[in-house]
Amino acid sequence: MLVIVVENVPLRLRGRLAVRLLEIRAGVYVGNPGRRIRELIWNDVGEGVEQGNAIMAWSTNTESGFAFETLGANRRIPTEWDGLQLVSFFPEPTDEDIRGLAPSAL
Repeated sequence: MLVIVVENVPLRLRGRLAVRLLEIRAGVYVGNPGRRIRELIWNDVGEGVEQGNAIMAWSTNTESGFAFETLGANRRIPTEWDGLQLVSFFPEPTDEDIRGLAPSAL
């Protein structure tokens, strides 16, 4: 089983994903391709994600029963802990963080 979720990606990438996977919700694609096709699909995502972000999760023989990869900017980042793949979060920016940014960075 393969699940890919994309946010803020170009329509052409969403169309390419829909050719090989079923879009069950906006930006959520599922399917059951083999490893080689999964890697080709993820390569397409990497080339087309632009300013958006994506996550791919698939069934595999691990302790949790799945593995995942991410692309693009997101508060959630994969973290390995004691052999398990988990998710950690970047903290939300505070008002002090935002005030310290240059106006061009906002």
